[in-house]
This record gives sequence, structure tokens and C-alpha cells, in this order.
Amino acid sequence: MRNARQVSVDHASTFVVTTSIVLLTTKVVTTNLNFDLLSLSFSCLFGRAPYNNRMANKRKHITMYTDGSSLGNPGPGGYGVVFQFGPHRRELSGGFQHTTNNRMEILAAIEGLHTLEEPCRVTLHTDSQYLVNAITKGWVRRWQANGWQRNKQEVALNVDLWTRLLPLLEQHEVTFVWVRGHAGNPDNERCDELARLAAQQPHLPVDEGYE
Repeated sequence: MRNARQVSVDHASTFVVTTSIVLLTTKVVTTNLNFDLLSLSFSCLFGRAPYNNRMANKRKHITMYTDGSSLGNPGPGGYGVVFQFGPHRRELSGGFQHTTNNRMEILAAIEGLHTLEEPCRVTLHTDSQYLVNAITKGWVRRWQANGWQRNKQEVALNVDLWTRLLPLLEQHEVTFVWVRGHAGNPDNERCDELARLAAQQPHLPVDEGYE
């Protein structure tokens, strides 16, 4: 298992890290998705890459923004994802009756990566330091190695989501970029809007991992 490696540091509000993680795979729990019905040709989202690209073993590069929200924390929650691939753009979102902000932050990354149908290079932007630090500082791997205990007194939270996310990070080449929330970044702001709108929808499903 390789340690997380910091790639670069630019401004105080943004840092970039790349990580590669090996973990036993686990079941994937289906959640509700609300897709923006754009007519796009994302090979990573809708099918395999063209034959010549597969032969060249070139991974598509996807720019992804994710965000999570919980109204009341805990309370009704949602997640939002924005994909960009070249000139193309796509969005997805989903919500739950009762959940937490941190769970929706993790789930946004899970749903975004799970949507990709082939291994891709992904630059994933998030304003969640909890998500970025848990992966890049090795917290999750340490919790797993300790039987999902944070320490002798405390159990790790959101284990059901971490065990879904880590295999996706093994499948894709993911670079995490932390961005400051509510600082005028258009795609971050859009993800926040998607997450909040999803949390306000009627008849939301139960977040079984939280309940």
C-alpha cells in the first residue's frame, strides 16, 4: 500500500494531492440519481473508449466537482456532481431524508466516480477537508487497519461509504483538489446548489447507512 503523495501547493485556498489505495472491494448500494439530460458523448460516462484509444491505453481526463449538503446536519441532505470532459458537461444529484453533511460529501465523490464506465484520470474538486484529509493523510487506511476504530475509544464513522469509495480510487487515477467553499468558484457553487435542491425534494429515500 503506497502512501499519499503531495503533487503541488499553489495558494492557501487550494492544494492538490494524488493518491493510490488498495482495498478489498465491497458491495455497491444504489442511491437515487437525478441526471441532467444532456446529449453528450462522454466515453467514460456512457461506454468504452474508441478502439484506437483503448489500444493506446490512454485514459480520458475528467474534471469533476462534488459537494454535499445537509439541512440541519443532521437533516435532509443531498449531493451534487458536475462533470467536464473537453467541451462537454454533465450534472447529477440525489438526496436523502435524514443524513449528515460529511456523508453527502463522501457520497458525491462515490456517485461521481461510480458513473464512469471505464478507468479514467479524474481531477476531483471538493470543498470538504474531511474528505480530502481522510484519503490523502491516510486516516481511512489507518481506521481500516485498526478494525475501523479511530482510536481505542472511538469507532470510525461512515464506514459503509469509505468501503465504497476506496475501490473506486483504485480503479481510477484520482487527483483531489481542495477548493474553498462559497468563494465564487462557479462549479463549486453549482454543486452546492444541486445538493441543496436535492435535499429539498419530496419523498426522499432513507439513508440506510446513517439510520
